Amino acid sequence: MKIHIVQHDILTLRPEDNLEWMECELESEASKEALLTVFPACTVCGAPLFAAAGYTDVQKRAQAVLQELVARSEHRAFLVGMPLQIQDKGLCNAIVFVQNCAIRGVVTKKYLAPDEQKYFVRGEGVQVIEFHDQKIAIGFYEDLKELSKGYVEQPDMVVCCGCNVFDYQKPYRTRYRMSKIVETLGASLVYVNRTGGEGPYLYAGGSLAMNAAGGVLMQLPYFEDACQTVDMQLIDTVVEDEKPEAVELVYKALVCGLRDYFRKNGLQRAVLGLSGGIDSALVATLAVDALGPENVHGLLMPSQYSTDHSVKDAEELAHNLGMDYDIVPIRPVFDAFRAAMKPVFGERAEDVTEENMQARVRGTMVMSYANKFGALALNTTNRSEAAMGYGTLYGDSCGALAVIGDLYKTEVYQLSEWINRGGRGVGSADNPPNRIPENSIKKAPSAELRPGQKDSDSLPDYSVLDSILNLYLDEGMCEDEIVEEGYDREVVKSTILKVKRNEWKRLQFAPQLKVSPVSFGLDRRWPIS
Repeated sequence: MKIHIVQHDILTLRPEDNLEWMECELESEASKEALLTVFPACTVCGAPLFAAAGYTDVQKRAQAVLQELVARSEHRAFLVGMPLQIQDKGLCNAIVFVQNCAIRGVVTKKYLAPDEQKYFVRGEGVQVIEFHDQKIAIGFYEDLKELSKGYVEQPDMVVCCGCNVFDYQKPYRTRYRMSKIVETLGASLVYVNRTGGEGPYLYAGGSLAMNAAGGVLMQLPYFEDACQTVDMQLIDTVVEDEKPEAVELVYKALVCGLRDYFRKNGLQRAVLGLSGGIDSALVATLAVDALGPENVHGLLMPSQYSTDHSVKDAEELAHNLGMDYDIVPIRPVFDAFRAAMKPVFGERAEDVTEENMQARVRGTMVMSYANKFGALALNTTNRSEAAMGYGTLYGDSCGALAVIGDLYKTEVYQLSEWINRGGRGVGSADNPPNRIPENSIKKAPSAELRPGQKDSDSLPDYSVLDSILNLYLDEGMCEDEIVEEGYDREVVKSTILKVKRNEWKRLQFAPQLKVSPVSFGLDRRWPIS
C-alpha cells in the first residue's frame, strides 16, 4: 500500500489558508498515486488553540473547510486533524478519515494535555479502521501508549498523526516509541508530524515510515516542509537512519522559531543590544540566519565601566554577520538619571540601584529604537540567568521574544562553538566558520555595571550552576538528592532558593522559544508567595 506523507507548517486560526495548501497537496501527482494521504494532527486550525477552540466561529470555519475537502475527495482518501463537535459528547480534538466524498471514521484524542483539558472533552483514543483489506490503527501521538502495550485489536499498520511540541530530547523519544510499537505489534508504521513555530512552541517534523521488520523506509527532514510517497510493503529497501546531534536540532529549532514568529506576526525587522558578550552574539547570529542581515540591527551601548574590547568584539561580530549597528553611549543618560534622583537618594552610597539604572537605560534605548523603526526587540537572557533572577527587570529583561531563554549558559557556549565550526544553516549552504568572535566566547562573562564586575562575583561557576539547575529543574531532584550527587550543600541550597524566589520575575519575562523538556512558564510554574 502506498501512503503519501505530508509534513507542513500550519497557520493557527487560519483554516481557509490551510485549506489552500492541503488542496494543492491533494492535487499533486504523488498524492493521487497513493491510496492514502496523511496530514499531521491539528491540520485545519493549527495548535495550540487555547480558548479559541471553544469559539463557535472557529468551529464553524473548521467545519466549512472539512466540508470543502470532503466534496473534493472523489476517488481519494486522506486523514486530516481538526477540532470537531461530537454529538452527545462535546468538542474533541479529532482526526477525520475522509474517503470518496464521505467521512468514513473519526478518531478522537483520549490523553489530553493540561491546556487541552480546559477546552476539549476526552475522546476514545486509537481506532482500527478497515481500508483496502488492511486493518489500520489510527491515533494521536499521545494515545499510542495503548498500542505499545498491545491492548487493541491487532493492526496491519499504525498511522500516527502528531503535532508534537519540540524539545531536544523529543526526536529520540519519538523514535524509540515508534520502534517499540512496531516491535510489539509486528505492524508497519507511519508517523506524521507538523513543522514550524507557533509563538514559543516549535514543531520539528521528522516524519517517518517503518516496515513491519523495523526498517526505516523513509524519513523527512527536521524543521522543513516536505512530503513523500512510500510503499509500506517494502522489506529490503530501507534508508539510512538520520540521527542529528541535539545541538544541530536546537540551532534549527531556534532559527525556525525566530523566522516563523516574525513571518506569522507580520514583522520584518529586529533590534537587540550588542554587549560584546556571548549571549547577545549568539542571538544576533541566530537572528541574521533567520531574518537576513539586512533585517537585524544592533545597538552598542557602552558605559564608563565597559572595556574597550567589548565594543571591538561587538563591532567584529556585526562585521562578520553583515548587520548594521549604532554606538549609543549611555553615560550621559545615566548621569542625568543619577542627578535627577540625587535629591531623593541624598548621601546614600551607590549600590545595585545604580547598576540596575544602567541596565534600564539600555532597555529603554532598545525599546525606543524598536518603536521608532517598527522593529521587534530581541531579549538575550539565557536560562541560567532567568533561573537565578540574574538580570534587571525592565532592563536586560526587555524584549518581545526571548530567543535563548531556554538555553543554559553552558548550552549557549556549546551552540556558539558549533556555529563557529561551520554549523549548517536551515536549508542553506554551510555557514562560514568563526562568525562569533573568539573573544566573546572565551572571556569571563560580565554585565559591566561596575568596575571589574564578573558574573562569578554573584553566581557559582556556570558549569557547576547549570549542573545543579539541570538536576533540580529538569530531573526534579530535591536538595538532598542533588547533594548526594556530589555538590556542596550550601551552593545547592542557595541555588534552589534563588530559583524559587525569582518566579515573580520570570512571570514578567518575554515569551521564550521552547527547546528544553521543562521550560519556565510553559512546563514549570511555581507559587510566588
